[in-house]
Amino acid sequence: MIPFSTLRAGCAAMRTASEPAAAGTSPFGDLPEWNLGDLYPAIDAPELKRDLETAENEAKRFAEEWKGKLSILAANNQLGEAIRQYEVLEEILGRIMSFASLTYAGETANPTKAKFYGDMQQKLTDLSSHLLFFALEFNRLEDEELERAMSGDALLAHYRPWIEDLRKEKPFQLEDRIEQLFHEKSLTGRAAFNRLFDETMTAMRFTVDGEDLPIEPTLNLLQDHDRSKREKGFHALAKTFGSHLSTFTLITNTLAKDKEISDRWRGFEDIADSRHLANRVEREVVDALTEAVRDSYPRISHRYYAMKAKWLGLDHLKPWDRNAPLPDTPQAVIGWEEACETVISAYRGFSPDMAEIAQRFFDRSWIDVPARPGKAPGAFAHPTVPSAHPYVLLNYMGKPRDVMTLAHELGHGVHQVLASEQGMLMAQTPLTLAETASVFGEMLTFRSMLEGTQDRRERKAMLAQKAEDMINTVVRQIAFYTFERKIHTERRNGELTSEQIGELWMSVQGESLGPAIEFADGYETFWTYIPHFIHSPFYVYAYAFGDCLVNSLYAVYQDAESGFQAKYFEMLRAGGTKHHTELLAPFGLDASDPTFWQKGLSVIEGIIDELEAME
Repeated sequence: MIPFSTLRAGCAAMRTASEPAAAGTSPFGDLPEWNLGDLYPAIDAPELKRDLETAENEAKRFAEEWKGKLSILAANNQLGEAIRQYEVLEEILGRIMSFASLTYAGETANPTKAKFYGDMQQKLTDLSSHLLFFALEFNRLEDEELERAMSGDALLAHYRPWIEDLRKEKPFQLEDRIEQLFHEKSLTGRAAFNRLFDETMTAMRFTVDGEDLPIEPTLNLLQDHDRSKREKGFHALAKTFGSHLSTFTLITNTLAKDKEISDRWRGFEDIADSRHLANRVEREVVDALTEAVRDSYPRISHRYYAMKAKWLGLDHLKPWDRNAPLPDTPQAVIGWEEACETVISAYRGFSPDMAEIAQRFFDRSWIDVPARPGKAPGAFAHPTVPSAHPYVLLNYMGKPRDVMTLAHELGHGVHQVLASEQGMLMAQTPLTLAETASVFGEMLTFRSMLEGTQDRRERKAMLAQKAEDMINTVVRQIAFYTFERKIHTERRNGELTSEQIGELWMSVQGESLGPAIEFADGYETFWTYIPHFIHSPFYVYAYAFGDCLVNSLYAVYQDAESGFQAKYFEMLRAGGTKHHTELLAPFGLDASDPTFWQKGLSVIEGIIDELEAME
């Protein structure tokens, strides 16, 4: 099992402040910036230097004290204490790397912050190499040996879920020195190309009407009411992506080959098996999800985009029309305070406790909202470590989708707060289940807003936007997963050219979006900016998994007379201690049932049915 510090090394990151940062004034109101002082006051803080020294000394001591002795510890009921000490060390490393990552995400173009991030990656990679033996040696213990030890060591038994997860890695574990080589070279391999991608994306500028824009406001133009602005935004994106195509092609080829080497050495059969293992989900379950979604393309995305073309008075949609607002959609910018109240009110309607946890992100400066030059694009919730709290990053542009993004990331944040009760080693939720609370938060917010709307045109606009969000979350993400599978499969036959990658991209886009979309020159480069392909190969199916799961879960909530909220909170609190079958059983759901995915997809079809009936 990869140490937490290593897992988090690739996460995005932000600005530092010992006091809450001044809110940024914008057309959307005063936008808060986060305060990372709960981790460390500054990049040169004495507390950070102290923790680095402590971690280095303790890591060396840990290795000297326990290396080669785990079997003896198991026999003497001391193995639980060794895990506890390992967890303490991982907490320190996780705090340091979380701080470095968040500092960097806020200002990826700042050379001082970039150097700090790189230096911390190097220090923690070197330092954690002393701890690498622990998981490797642990997995050489016999099952019977561990079971006997857990029967006599209550502390060891407490860590059973972590141990069982760790044992799943055993068949793919390599000899110790090879594992150490993989670990140490990750800094100059995958991590280096991840950083190159991030810094390239942050530095890129897109010229629209003579103004050079960063990526977030340029992507935002694709949702503008004015079709000419959407088209200009598209061509600006395509031109800049095209000018950097050789860099993104090199990154993609290198990382795909790097993964193939690792998979081959470890003995993974399928190109996505390592992700399935990390997600603690069976390949058959993901295959069933993929097949169900691809079969639904004509009923969902193809049908919806054909309807949308008619609404917009077009024979075909161009790529810049796909996420365009409907003609009757209100054009008013949504202020930040209104967005916050909308989400918190929806959360409160489900559970006051859920709203209270979400409110902490605003009251305690756990969120960074403005879209500013040099800031990491997109949005995320970073769990940091159990002794601290999560942080949320947004790039707020005042669009309805930004309100849904806020609801999504706060859902993650609530989940991470609750799961932190499991401690450093067992708080982390597999990606497939990590999207549950975020998508559920979106659904709560959408349903709350829909119930408050009486106007027919406004209701249609809201339903259309939700249908598009679901298509983007389910159909698009499975298309992305299909694209990744094609890339990694073809890479085994040799390097791919930019043209070949573009052809593979267009093939899955045509299949998933349908005949109502008429692609324009330049769209073949739009694979370049998807960060998940770089940071977390095959991550993307987790979004579709989460959305379909939540659709089924929300149906249970609507039909439940009482007790749903308590069971839901228990599911979130479980963190990484339970398999998806255990977590879903109290709700009467089973993701391994072949019909399960159709239930989730039928919710999307139902929304499109309602839109069709409004014609």
